[in-house]
Amino acid sequence: MPKMKTHRGAAKRFKRTGTGKLTHAQKGKRHILTKKSSKRKRRLSAKAVVSPANQKALDQLLPY
Repeated sequence: MPKMKTHRGAAKRFKRTGTGKLTHAQKGKRHILTKKSSKRKRRLSAKAVVSPANQKALDQLLPY
């Protein structure tokens, strides 16, 4: 059986932590930033952990 290929689109959007969880950038920080508070924009800069519901599907896209 051939080796599995990494899904390149997913590889650019998700990063695996040391414990094996996946993190991603949060939505809402691309445009229309003037009406958002500084606190909100600062919190959107932080990485978020992928929900357990999506973890299994992403593990198949990112096998390595």
